[in-house]
Amino acid sequence: MNYAATLAVLVILSFFFPLVVRIANEYGVPETVITIAVLAALTFLVSSGIIRWRVGRHRTDLERLDTARAQVLMDPEDPRAYYVDGEHLAQMLLKLDRRREAAQIVDRYACLGGARESEIVALREALTRTEWYRRRNS
Repeated sequence: MNYAATLAVLVILSFFFPLVVRIANEYGVPETVITIAVLAALTFLVSSGIIRWRVGRHRTDLERLDTARAQVLMDPEDPRAYYVDGEHLAQMLLKLDRRREAAQIVDRYACLGGARESEIVALREALTRTEWYRRRNS
């Protein structure tokens, strides 16, 4: 569902809610029952929207990861092959909680001739931070 459709649904709900409450009161349905039903429906809509957004973002992350892996396989000696849209392959792996693979990529990247020392240090720090958070939250 796009933004216009979502906005239209919210406008319709906000317009019809007082009308539905009035009609339900005439038939003897208490206001609290109507309010709870509408809040449950809104909770369902919001949660389904969040889930769709997270799944879409995860799918996009996996596509970018596949692109980066293909670039590295095509030219493993080029430091630029490890980047997709300005993000390093190891960073992508860390976002997906694949720490072992990320550590291997950082080690391979560190062995390249054209890799900058500052990038290598930043990647190792990110790896260390991820390990620290994992141990802290376990």
